[in-house]
Amino acid sequence: MQAVLAPVQFLVFLVSLALVIRFMVTGQGERIADASVLLKTFALYTIMLTGCAWEKDVFGRWLFAPAFYWEDMVSMLVLALHTAWLIATAFEIFSVHGRMVLAMAAYAAYVVNAAQFLLKLRAARLQDQPMAPRGA
Repeated sequence: MQAVLAPVQFLVFLVSLALVIRFMVTGQGERIADASVLLKTFALYTIMLTGCAWEKDVFGRWLFAPAFYWEDMVSMLVLALHTAWLIATAFEIFSVHGRMVLAMAAYAAYVVNAAQFLLKLRAARLQDQPMAPRGA
């Protein structure tokens, strides 16, 4: 499930990032930018829930299994920033520009978290590969 959801979430992120940047530069497209951040947030919640279920199935813990401790810690920051954006939007706590800055902070944390998982996946794949004979 994660192998499908992660690329979908990344695609949603890229589109949303472009829309948020467009709004911040031009002041146009507030609604579509907000809608894209909302979609990205729900994609994040979905992948987090399925990831927790996977972690429980594989490691016996919903979160913070030793193998994914730091990835889960950064994931909590990503969730907190996206949730803060939802609250700020729902209750109009910040200006539109302030909400978009908050979305960008959430996206920066998401990029760090995605990099953590990609590095972990790459390391696992390298570890599973048989070593090539010397001189090959």
